[in-house]
Amino acid sequence: FFFQAEDGIRDLTVTGVQTCALPIFLGGVQIPHPRGLAGHSDADVLLHAIADALLGAAALGDIGLHYPNTDPRFAGIASLTLLADVRHKIADAGWVPLHVDAMVVAEAPKIRAYVETMRARIAEALLVTTDRVSIKATTNEGMGFIGRREGIAAYATATIRRLIP
Repeated sequence: FFFQAEDGIRDLTVTGVQTCALPIFLGGVQIPHPRGLAGHSDADVLLHAIADALLGAAALGDIGLHYPNTDPRFAGIASLTLLADVRHKIADAGWVPLHVDAMVVAEAPKIRAYVETMRARIAEALLVTTDRVSIKATTNEGMGFIGRREGIAAYATATIRRLIP
């Protein structure tokens, strides 16, 4: 059941952002590409941005607070596993995800062919339907480190709802 919180806040929307070198995984999908990222986890910049947005919306800090890159438990971990854990963390704080809208900014790889699979995997991790997950992509028109194909960025906005028993 959904109820109005005492402070009057029921829905919150927050934006998260991540930047990394070109990933091997994006949105929980392995994408063939000649360049990858040597990251602590699988370096899925899209899922990290979504996790940051969800954690931020619930005022629970950021992904680095919960999954530090200095902790060997998270070495090589799938970011889908982290995203599902974030869902548990926000649920423990009395929130559920309602909607995620994300944007990947990259010259390469092109992700159009993978977007529906990404949406399905993200929806499964968050226990929402795919119509609650939006993934878009754009380029940086050749500008900056993204334009030089040295990395990508991902932005995510998440809406969560307070659950009051």
